[in-house]
Amino acid sequence: MSRSLLIFAKLALAVATGVLLRFVLDLHPVWWLVWIVPALPLLIAIRFKPREARWMVAPAVVIGASCNFHYYRLVMPLFAVILVIGLQSWLWIFLIFATRRVIVRYQSWWTVLVYPVLWVAVDSLCAALLPDGNWGSLAYSQGDNLPVLQIASLFGVSGVLFLVTLVPSTVAVAVAYGRSLRRGWIAYALTSLLLVASLAYGYARLHQPVTGAATTFGIVSIDNPIGPHASAAYASNIRSGYDSLVRSLASQGAQIVVLPEKIAVLVPANVSNWQQHFSALALQNRVWLEVGIGIDDGRSPTNWAWLFTPQGDLVSSYEKHHMAPPERRDHYVSGTEYNVLTVEGQTYGLAICKDMHFAAFGREYGLRHAAVMLVPAWDFAYLDGWLEARTTVFRGVENGYSIVRASREGLLTASDPYGRILAEMPSSELPGRSLLATITVTGPVSTLYTCIGNLFGWLCVAAAALFLVLGRTQQHKSSPVPRKA
Repeated sequence: MSRSLLIFAKLALAVATGVLLRFVLDLHPVWWLVWIVPALPLLIAIRFKPREARWMVAPAVVIGASCNFHYYRLVMPLFAVILVIGLQSWLWIFLIFATRRVIVRYQSWWTVLVYPVLWVAVDSLCAALLPDGNWGSLAYSQGDNLPVLQIASLFGVSGVLFLVTLVPSTVAVAVAYGRSLRRGWIAYALTSLLLVASLAYGYARLHQPVTGAATTFGIVSIDNPIGPHASAAYASNIRSGYDSLVRSLASQGAQIVVLPEKIAVLVPANVSNWQQHFSALALQNRVWLEVGIGIDDGRSPTNWAWLFTPQGDLVSSYEKHHMAPPERRDHYVSGTEYNVLTVEGQTYGLAICKDMHFAAFGREYGLRHAAVMLVPAWDFAYLDGWLEARTTVFRGVENGYSIVRASREGLLTASDPYGRILAEMPSSELPGRSLLATITVTGPVSTLYTCIGNLFGWLCVAAAALFLVLGRTQQHKSSPVPRKA
């Protein structure tokens, strides 16, 4: 094969890998491709010399990471979009070549663990340190893969991510080395055993009997916004739309109704009027009613969830903890309290949208024995609705509670403690959408994750440090290019 033709073939391989990565990194990824595609850039890194591998892997990951350019552009300026895509691409390149160094130098069975350990370590550090946490983690791609999702009840996102990246790591090493890998049978057997055991655990957990009180929830959303300077007529029209939907759901048997995040952003002078209005609405329809409201005093805006009893009492006001990028830009103030209360004999927790992106936050409600989380939300222009909903579902599986989530510009979703979607519907503009969902509220389902938190993730952080050191030390006497099996 001529040199020019060989270069073209390598470039084509890089582009094809990048295109496939777009289906992995998309806001609604193809879950089964996540188990396969990440093997390709790692295999390229192993099979080719470092210089060649870098110019092949780099464009592949940039092509993949750029799949969300339009979405990023909605929430941040262009320079920030370029920076985020650049950092995401760099991270993939770093993890791939850090893994390559260890695999090529030692060529032993245990090297298949390097890739998943590094991924989990980085994911855990992102979750703990970044304002957006581990948003977009590869683990969340498995939100509809229920047997694998159950691993979150043991080890959280870290457990799912480890399994999801172990398989492509093993595939890449197996293709590159085959039987020539030192004690390779251990690596292949270990991966197979972990996969089979995880699936067996997942199927067994999903077949546990579900007993408890059947509770009927109403979920409501109208995408039209009400800003602090909206005209009285405009605001009244949208609020009347909510009133109509709540009355309809109550007439169908809804006991608890959840409205979205920031259905209106109010100036302080209007807060009392809106509280009185929804108090009366809850009383008239004899429902528990949660309402998402923003308050903008011109200096320090706040984001609230109000919960009214069927008697019309405002029994809880929850202030959002974690802010989305537009809220950080507008200097919203963060809350610090975790609100739990007894509803229909069970412990309920309150949260708002982005709060549920953080596993540590969700675990706090697990430790407080929440059986159900009521979550008003507001997603971005319908683009990230699936990802945000499934990220929230992870919190329910991790800590054993059901979730009722009402989103604007996203999905209305009800899920059980096992991550099963019991009802789901996209939101819309006026006249809006409503959804009736019956959940068997079992009380909190005990999970190992609630007890130990992200212990597995932090163990991977320690192991990752060791692997990085090993990658920079003893040069194995074998050739850096893998031998053919």
